[in-house]
Amino acid sequence: MISLLSLFLSLLAASVIAKDSALPTLNDVTAAEAFIEASEVVVIGFFETPSDETFGYKEFVEAAKTVKHIPVALCSNKEAWAKLSIVSDTLTIFRKADNHQDNLQLSETKKVEADGLARFITMNELRYITEYNQVVVTDHTVGLYQSEVKAHLLLFINRGSGDYEVLKDRLVRAGKQLLDLKRFLFVLVNRVKSNEKSLSYFSLMSRDLSRVGIYDGVSDMKWLMPEGEISTHL
Repeated sequence: MISLLSLFLSLLAASVIAKDSALPTLNDVTAAEAFIEASEVVVIGFFETPSDETFGYKEFVEAAKTVKHIPVALCSNKEAWAKLSIVSDTLTIFRKADNHQDNLQLSETKKVEADGLARFITMNELRYITEYNQVVVTDHTVGLYQSEVKAHLLLFINRGSGDYEVLKDRLVRAGKQLLDLKRFLFVLVNRVKSNEKSLSYFSLMSRDLSRVGIYDGVSDMKWLMPEGEISTHL
């Protein structure tokens, strides 16, 4: 015999799981703008008809599950589409660090896979500070290189050092303070083996850290700031 109470609890649990796995829906321009403004980086899936039969929709939902550190939402509202220059089903990343949006127009993509969409998101994620890592080193399509802001201020640091958190916090605050100037992207370079080329490019060794450098992608020139206290004061 099937217990009605057990059946009810099972149905309730299923509905909770379904609700928890559902992405928030942005129903108008105000909701879309508020969602974009609320975080450093957000992703919106613009689908005219968000259903399992829609090309790329299931893959987008799956990809969203693997990038849990980034807020993800859906939007079918055409006024919001027009406001954000969306013309067809599109996966879009909105970044505050350089006030930019990256569009992956699904209608122009022959094949869509969840792993590929997740990679597109993580590759183009750009925050007030971007940690220079193996993905950035090996793939020049990441947001760090796509950004219109070509000057990078780099903090070279050893993650195991006692002042790591303090200096990282200062870099974040500097990034926020100078965001409107759109002159620098702020990059954290941790002393790991994969970043040895970056350190050697600035003629730095482990014992030299922590240091600050500047790289200009337009002229391909670099500068190393003098040794001393690293602060946000001008």
